[in-house]
Amino acid sequence: MNAFQATLLVAGKDLRMELRSKDSLNAAIAFSMAMLVLFSFAFDADAEQAREIAGGLLWLIFTFAGTLLLNRSFARELPNDCLEALLASPLPAAGILFGKAVSNAVLLLAVELICLPVFGIFYNIAWTRQWLPLLAVLILATWGMSVIGTVFSALTVHLQLREVMLPVLVYPVLIPSLLAAILLSAHLIGGQPLNGDTYAWLRLLVGFDVIFTLLTGAVASKVLVG
Repeated sequence: MNAFQATLLVAGKDLRMELRSKDSLNAAIAFSMAMLVLFSFAFDADAEQAREIAGGLLWLIFTFAGTLLLNRSFARELPNDCLEALLASPLPAAGILFGKAVSNAVLLLAVELICLPVFGIFYNIAWTRQWLPLLAVLILATWGMSVIGTVFSALTVHLQLREVMLPVLVYPVLIPSLLAAILLSAHLIGGQPLNGDTYAWLRLLVGFDVIFTLLTGAVASKVLVG
């Protein structure tokens, strides 16, 4: 079995498990909704101010919600020695890591797409004016967060304080991607099309994803097998 087939197999398995239990997904959605409600009362911003803080506010929520999902990526395999069985299977290591990353990205993207309409209602913002470029930014930034978070989730799965260690390790690495996502999201939610300056941030986001996707494939065996 090649890495692509293994990626689809592992991603399908993880998504079916999560859709049956919905533990991580419900927690991430509930957390995101609570944060949106609390921030709407805390800031009491008008539409113009809300557009200015939209990128930072949304990606703050998405990042914390992503941590809830990423923490469970490998932890759900610990009972009954399922993780050892997965690693002992003939699946290539890159396929296992990318499969986990794909399932995490799909779940996080679902949380983001649920949050956006709620954000628009609470903050009275018409965020759909540049919805297609905004969706592209969401996908790119979510993939970068998922692929890096999955690697560190595998590295910290056996630690007692993995819930604490994962964000400590992941957030510093994500700074370039998050900065680009925040600026691009605020620009697009404000209804402005991409221009020369914002294309530079978009290229940074694409380059970030490409580099860390290649690195993940290169170190997959070392991360999982040691």
